[in-house]
Amino acid sequence: MEYIAALTPSAVMAVAFTALIVTIVKSQGGANKAKEDAAVDAALAQTDAAQATRADGSGGGARA
Repeated sequence: MEYIAALTPSAVMAVAFTALIVTIVKSQGGANKAKEDAAVDAALAQTDAAQATRADGSGGGARA
């Protein structure tokens, strides 16, 4: 009966891990995917614009 006690934690972790992966896969996409993608694209565009402004030297900040 010791083998059952030895295998139980591994089996429980395997089931929990499988449930976690299934939950992650099911939560991908859906109705909010386009909104999330648009938010990421906007953040990346803002970062790119800020870097381009700094590269031009027209950062607008007062320097001593």
